[in-house]
Amino acid sequence: MAAHIQPAGVADAGIAGETAGPPPARRQRKLGSGIEIVLLALFAVVMLFPVLWMLETALKETKDIYATPAKVITGWTPTLDHLKDVFSSDSPVFKGFKNSVIVASASTIVATVLGVPAAWAYSRFKIPGKKDQLFFILSTRFMPPVVVVIPIFLMFRDLNLLDTLQGLILVYAAFNLPFTIWMMKGFIDDVPAEYEEAAMLDGFSRFEAFWRVTMPLLIPGIAATAVFALIFSWNEFVFSIFLITDPDTRTAPSAIAGLIGGTTIDWGLVAASAMVFAIPVLLFAFLVRKHLVAGVTLGAVRR
Repeated sequence: MAAHIQPAGVADAGIAGETAGPPPARRQRKLGSGIEIVLLALFAVVMLFPVLWMLETALKETKDIYATPAKVITGWTPTLDHLKDVFSSDSPVFKGFKNSVIVASASTIVATVLGVPAAWAYSRFKIPGKKDQLFFILSTRFMPPVVVVIPIFLMFRDLNLLDTLQGLILVYAAFNLPFTIWMMKGFIDDVPAEYEEAAMLDGFSRFEAFWRVTMPLLIPGIAATAVFALIFSWNEFVFSIFLITDPDTRTAPSAIAGLIGGTTIDWGLVAASAMVFAIPVLLFAFLVRKHLVAGVTLGAVRR
């Protein structure tokens, strides 16, 4: 019987040819990843188009804004006139920005100062009817603001809080407080109570143990909660439009909405005001981005 012996080089080449190239599953995965990237890119373009159009309108001259056909990429000269109008001394929008900074900052601070100790108490102590109380606290956020704006308006009228920044601060703090308590309770639950107990054995009081041991660990959670509370107070429109009628005490959302109306609309000023209005929250979120990411992911992995 004759035996056929294949040369070693040919055999190795055959084996290499069998193993060369990615498996079909990997090819399908690469194809799926490419399709996902294309779809995400299209989605990002659709979502960012209004923002890019707003930025472009804010930088266009008035004649270029109303040009037909529209000048999208070329054919127009950038200008900062609309931004200068936003920050002019007689601009109602600039007054609204200052009022929004005061109201959003104060309401966020009040909600955080009151919400963190309340969340700590609900997390650490045995309180009768704790679940029912927490559900009642959360239920205050179930209804949209437009449902309760009329009763609040009547109460503020009797308390002489209409057209005052103090009234808006109280309302925003009241609406942010349930959210703050629930978010912070989840963060505090993830901090072992044994840390505080060990500090109390060393001679600290209950509050000192919380302040010196637990509080530093809650900074990421507090930052994340403060960002969300600030965004709500900064963007809120219903209460500011119903409870404030004086142009000097209007917040930025209602002041910008007041620019739209009448026979002519300065779309350049509207776009510039909206662009400036979006910058503070983005800047604040950027500054606390590390704490924000840490706070959002805190508790994702259980010990």
